[in-house]
Amino acid sequence: MELPAVNLKMIILVHWLLTTWGCLLFGGPYAWANFTILALGVWAVAQRDSVDAISMFLGGLAATILLDIIHIGIFYPRDDLTDTGRFGAGMAILSLLLKPFSCCLVYPMYRERGGFLGPSQEHSAYQTIDSPEAPTDFYSGPEGKGHTPQGC
Repeated sequence: MELPAVNLKMIILVHWLLTTWGCLLFGGPYAWANFTILALGVWAVAQRDSVDAISMFLGGLAATILLDIIHIGIFYPRDDLTDTGRFGAGMAILSLLLKPFSCCLVYPMYRERGGFLGPSQEHSAYQTIDSPEAPTDFYSGPEGKGHTPQGC
């Protein structure tokens, strides 16, 4: 089964909305972690050919799955939760539930840009200065035999 092609901007927009609403209840470290990862996503949108940008976004998205589980587990209020608090908690949990799916959607983009031995590894922007010939033996003599320097 092939996943649908989804625009990276849409993934970032959905997580931005859910994170913003999740910040109604969870602030501080929850907001810093998630908005930092969304900034990496904006970087991945801005630099369409960068493997670094998309790999950091994908890795950060995966890391915030664990961070969100810990943060929601520790800071979820047990008593007297208002309607706004329930809404914020629900949006934070929904964002957490969508993150693995988002990782599955971002991973093909990462492969497409050449990450993890993807197709663009052959088309590197850098050219090697090595010649395709076999390296010559620096100490070989005119007959191709090994030659030791005099006086050794």
